[in-house]
Amino acid sequence: MARDRRPHVAIIVVNLPVERDRRVIRECLALESAGYRVTVICPRGPQALSHLPGTRDTAIRSFTQPFAGSGVLSFAGEFAWSFLCVAWHLLRLLLTQRVDAAQACNPPDVFWPLALLMRLMGKPFVFDHHDLSPELYRAKTATPNPVVLRILTVFEQLSMRSASWVLSTNESYREIAVGRGGQDPARVTVVRNGPASSEITHAPTPSAGGRKRIVYLGVINPQDNVRAAVLAAARLAESRGRDDWEMVIAGDGDSLPELRALATDLGLDDVVYFAGWLGGDEVDALLASGTIGIQPDQPDPLSNVSTMAKTVEYLARGLPVVAADLLETRRTAEGAAVYTPTAAPEAFATALDSLLDDPDALARMREIGLQRFHSRLAWEHQASAYLSVWGELVPVPAASFADAGGAAR
Repeated sequence: MARDRRPHVAIIVVNLPVERDRRVIRECLALESAGYRVTVICPRGPQALSHLPGTRDTAIRSFTQPFAGSGVLSFAGEFAWSFLCVAWHLLRLLLTQRVDAAQACNPPDVFWPLALLMRLMGKPFVFDHHDLSPELYRAKTATPNPVVLRILTVFEQLSMRSASWVLSTNESYREIAVGRGGQDPARVTVVRNGPASSEITHAPTPSAGGRKRIVYLGVINPQDNVRAAVLAAARLAESRGRDDWEMVIAGDGDSLPELRALATDLGLDDVVYFAGWLGGDEVDALLASGTIGIQPDQPDPLSNVSTMAKTVEYLARGLPVVAADLLETRRTAEGAAVYTPTAAPEAFATALDSLLDDPDALARMREIGLQRFHSRLAWEHQASAYLSVWGELVPVPAASFADAGGAAR
């Protein structure tokens, strides 16, 4: 059997099984299309996959995660276990297969020792900066421990400085990588989150029953403030009635059981529906039936500088957005959103009620969102930036395209 000559990239992601991380899936597809071979090291999903569905031959090396929970000690155990498992799999790959480079996706920011090892071996290491760990800790903790906060900040700096290159999800994260992280500005590239145009296959379709549909799509943890969306639905039911609208909440997370119970307690089961975690085609179908997308994130140091993947998903289907007034949300959506001064349920309900009755505004915002998506935010634009980094660090020899089955798709 002929030796596979494609450059081999190992990608580390530990906050989700890779089959549920759409950004990493898109990165794997982009790398494959450009002539790279990919192996992902990640937590084991329910199906214990060894191959990433939808890819040509991206391999999965997975591990169990018995320490997931809440609290500082639980997180410390989870991060330590993840580091040991990732180190084991990466070292095995280095010893048994040719690995040319690695990429670590945070959180957590604990893989800088592996970055130093790879660079000592003359191999590039890319830090894919998904989240701000110090700000995330503040958002999740009522009384942050200053020692823990300092450790997280130092680990973030070490992750930035030990990397050959940093990928930032927006301009604010890029500024943090250069300023707080100390990375060379020439080695920080913005690669945003968002779907590819090819993922949008469903034409706009009215929801079942013809009711206008408000959609939430994403993770449902306490810091995501989805509770405000449910409470906004209660206010909307009081002020507007229940006949011409509904809210669909799609996703999973720690707060989901509590929110299901809250909706029932508030008597909202006839207008608020929970769809659970959806696959890519199911997401596209749901958003094609939507009227408005809601982003209930509350103003805080994390949300203000973060780009929410759900917002780009909304814009990709022309859904106007209702969101609190946050810096990176404005930079993403511009005129395709209505911005509330706070993330209070009353503010969201008022904005939703007004927008549902304004077809001209809905149509105008739809066009703005679609134009921004196709001209700037679609994954095709991000993949170009992503692959330019890899082309700089690990160029693909022309011969490897034969192993890849052809040039980029």
